[in-house]
Amino acid sequence: MNVCGIQFAPFSVPTERRLQTLAAGVGFLWLVFGYFVCLFLTIYLILFTRFWWITLLYVIWIFLWDAPISRRGGRQSKWVRNWRWWKYMNNYFPITLVPPADPNLDPKKNYLFCVYPHGTMALGAIGTFGNNYGGFNKYFPHHIAHVVTVSAPYLMPFFREFALALGGISADADSIEHVLQSPEGGHVCVLMPGGSQEIYYSKPGHYRIILNRRKGFIRLALKSGTAIVPVLSFGEIDLFDQMKGTTYKIFQEFVRKWTGFTLVVPVGRGFFQYTFGLVPRRKPVHLVVGSQMEVPKIENPSPEQVEEYHAKFVQHLQRTFEEEKFRYLENPENTKLIIER
Repeated sequence: MNVCGIQFAPFSVPTERRLQTLAAGVGFLWLVFGYFVCLFLTIYLILFTRFWWITLLYVIWIFLWDAPISRRGGRQSKWVRNWRWWKYMNNYFPITLVPPADPNLDPKKNYLFCVYPHGTMALGAIGTFGNNYGGFNKYFPHHIAHVVTVSAPYLMPFFREFALALGGISADADSIEHVLQSPEGGHVCVLMPGGSQEIYYSKPGHYRIILNRRKGFIRLALKSGTAIVPVLSFGEIDLFDQMKGTTYKIFQEFVRKWTGFTLVVPVGRGFFQYTFGLVPRRKPVHLVVGSQMEVPKIENPSPEQVEEYHAKFVQHLQRTFEEEKFRYLENPENTKLIIER
């Protein structure tokens, strides 16, 4: 139904689809605003309630004892990752994990999954690797996924517990190195090398990524001898448009520099209409896991060695994109993977 240019959802939408929309919308809103909600909740509990002393002890415990947990492999919760909420969210789009032809990873080895593009909120990566409904456990049952995110959330009371429960770890180099060098193997570090800056380029139909300036993950892979696996998130960029403008972009960069967060004003749909809002669009997202690229173990790789294997990974990623895009894109002939310089 279209009223004044706004396309409303029909009244006859099944309950299952309503629940999926609710899960996707609330999940996204939590990712965007949850950090600030928890900040105000912490201040309120300390200043205005009789639970101030419990909250204060909790904050002290975080900063004096528990803060390093995000750099030491995290603290996953099977219970949280099994919430049915994630099933509704994943089915909304839907999000699908596509394994390689031979999905068997060596259970005695660790792996570095590099996901492109980041998109507005990396919902494909969260839906696949951040819960037990995404298919990771099905195809890679001998490995534990650790989703690498910015460090700031792991110091925020309450919000950090949720991020840790989903398998999150800090994006610090020592945090990634800790997982990749686990001697028993069986771990997968899920990294989005483009980082928060890549959000700027997220636009429907345009696969633009930041890679040429990002070489630290190559150094970490070489130091531990960890195979690098490209993961392409087809459809991620189609979930939102973004507000644009020069002044807005300057303000975005200011916020990102001082807080670690990239401020975006996404343009999606609403809970009851399809024209605008903060709910992701119902578009399929396919996370295609490519073949692994083996690298030698070099304890102190030289800049030349880092450059060599970075160039090999760029070629490997581009080849994977060209091979897979015809299966998942509507206009594959005219869609290229653009690497920003």
